[in-house]
Amino acid sequence: MRRVLILITSCLLFLFAGSATAQAASPHFKKGGEPVCTISYSNLYTSSTTCKAVLAGLGNDDLLATVTVNGFAKYQCQNQGGNTAPGQNKVLEGPATEPTFIDSSAIKNGNLTLNTNAVTLAADPTATAAEAGCPNNNWTGVNPVLTVTSIRLVIEQPVGTTIFDCSASDPNGLTSPVTLTC
Repeated sequence: MRRVLILITSCLLFLFAGSATAQAASPHFKKGGEPVCTISYSNLYTSSTTCKAVLAGLGNDDLLATVTVNGFAKYQCQNQGGNTAPGQNKVLEGPATEPTFIDSSAIKNGNLTLNTNAVTLAADPTATAAEAGCPNNNWTGVNPVLTVTSIRLVIEQPVGTTIFDCSASDPNGLTSPVTLTC
């Protein structure tokens, strides 16, 4: 009987110790470690966006950070003679999404410096006359200029449980670096 009592007590202690550890996770961004994203353009119609954040209070589970980017492209209208004029429409681009998986072994004492994978947003090199806002179908949209208008960063830990949902948007375009609001 005494062995059974000791076994039950040991199991209960193990159970309470495990739940205390799970409840101890209190994820937050370190001071100055709030998410900041960088937008770079490799040409006028392709952008690459990465985000960085410094987290603390994480649990011992894997982490998933997903960045989603949207924007628009403005085209010039080109006629069959090669003459160009500004297009009138903003052609919506995106969403482009890229996940970054972090194995739990990379989280040290609940701390992690998160650097996301790059998200590429690209406009087609040409657009129809209607898409670009050209005068008629004898024109083609060319020379797109891409503008990023929104970034969203969702951080999950464990994977499937959202701990942060951060974003920034400006319908006229974001200027890099972009600090996200969570």
